[in-house]
Amino acid sequence: MVVLHALSDFIDCDFAIGDSSCSYWYEGCCPQNGVGVARRRHRLKLPRTSMSEAIAHGLMQYLANNDCYSREGKMYGILLVELPNGEHRVLKAFSGLLNGCSVVEGWVPPIPGRDEVAFEEARTLAQLDAIKQEIITLKQLTERQQYEILFNDFEQQLQAMSDRHRYYKHQRQEKRQQICNTLTPEALTIALEQLDEESRQQGIERRQLKRQQNAVLQPLQQVITATDARISELKQQRKALSCQMQAQMHASYSLTNFSGRSQSLQELMPGGSPTGTGDCCAPKLLHYAATHNLKPLAMAEFWWGRSSANQDKIPGEFYGACAERCQPLMGFLLSGLIPISISNTNYHTTSLLFPTNAEIPIIYEDEWLIAVNKPAGLLSVPGRYRDRQDSVLSRLRHLLSDGMALISVHRLDRETSGILLLARDRQTHRELSQQFQQRQVYKVYEAILSGAVTVEQGKIELPLWGDPENRPDQKVDWQYGKPSLTHFQVIAREGDYTRVEFTPLTGRTHQLRVHAADARGLGITILGDRLYGCRAVTSRLHLHARELRFEHPQLEKTLHLQAITPF
Repeated sequence: MVVLHALSDFIDCDFAIGDSSCSYWYEGCCPQNGVGVARRRHRLKLPRTSMSEAIAHGLMQYLANNDCYSREGKMYGILLVELPNGEHRVLKAFSGLLNGCSVVEGWVPPIPGRDEVAFEEARTLAQLDAIKQEIITLKQLTERQQYEILFNDFEQQLQAMSDRHRYYKHQRQEKRQQICNTLTPEALTIALEQLDEESRQQGIERRQLKRQQNAVLQPLQQVITATDARISELKQQRKALSCQMQAQMHASYSLTNFSGRSQSLQELMPGGSPTGTGDCCAPKLLHYAATHNLKPLAMAEFWWGRSSANQDKIPGEFYGACAERCQPLMGFLLSGLIPISISNTNYHTTSLLFPTNAEIPIIYEDEWLIAVNKPAGLLSVPGRYRDRQDSVLSRLRHLLSDGMALISVHRLDRETSGILLLARDRQTHRELSQQFQQRQVYKVYEAILSGAVTVEQGKIELPLWGDPENRPDQKVDWQYGKPSLTHFQVIAREGDYTRVEFTPLTGRTHQLRVHAADARGLGITILGDRLYGCRAVTSRLHLHARELRFEHPQLEKTLHLQAITPF
């Protein structure tokens, strides 16, 4: 089976002599090294370069022309390698299974060991599929729709009744005031009793409707509750089966690094490993290269297919090694590579010893706060899931002597580059956060929009709401949305694109991205914003936090920070 591909299968050969700047490092500590300073000095690294990204874009074009690759969402990866004779070739891999197959012509095969548990795996996968289908069926229970329809109907009746009773109550109050001054005592007593009886009857009417609601909805709720309990039980069964299968597979999986050493996944991660460990692209690519005497030069991984709602994966976006599955293996997998110097003109750069914080330039620092120029593609703070732990905050906490005390004052989207402010103590964090909350911080962003903006300047005032059913998307919602205000100014027109300066007066999630893309705003997406509909092929989101001006809480002076726009 042919798995080594020519560069010309993915890119024009002329690209090889161009710039190959690094945008991300796959890195890990050599298992034989110590901790502390020594450990930091012996980090092994492999770059994701513009060369490897261009190859990956070529693979994306191939995937886009074949429907079978769009049926399921998954990670894909490429590894640029050097053969013993000095020639360069490309390996490509997919995570997990591709349309149910682990071995596919032209793709790197799975890590050895899978065949040993193939029968058990097939049986377990069949059980897992049966559980999945039962869960889908239970979630489509007709009683759920009946309950929702009837519940809404009763709520409307109750609301209408409440409005009517409120009106009658107001009339009774006015009538009591009138008759107290006009009727005789005996007549007044009779009239007041009539008004009280009317009030009691309306209370009885409401209680009867509530009892009717309970009588109709309670049987449906019991069915739904029992169904949800069954779904929960099935999910527990699914989890137990998956863990059992993974334990069997990881005991048989064997990884080899570039020093020729082999270990099982169970040995490498004795504390246990999550589902899918060993099936990711990076381990498959590096293991194959190590066992076939191929020298890795650069690697790139990206998501393709359906969007991943639970992990916020976007088709066509590049991602680094996941913190949960791949990152713990990187130190072992990269062991044996020879570190050399990097050169922008020599695209065949291999791993090297390079200070991690060089990827996060510090633009201002004192004893109270630190401001960095966050690169695009890196989270501001660690995410919810374990494979989203790599961030500006986590890296600085690892690198700086006082890093564990750092607190992020605000955040930038992962795809956005620019100025990010962090406090070194809680008092400074509290005072800076207050400035952000009270809109006392002046912020300027620069962006390239993927079309022609017809007005030179203006403001966009559209309320934004994060739909919990469709995270991380934000949308304009006049009922639930929070007030959001952005000023904009066109600063240049570049062919079909427009360079715009944004000044947000509020700080909502994805505010600039939605205000640009929504038809009620500018109606043009920011270049590279695939989440909100940009289809142009580009390496990044063209949005940069260029300026930040605020009052230093300790020095009592104004700081005006700037970071040059990189695009």
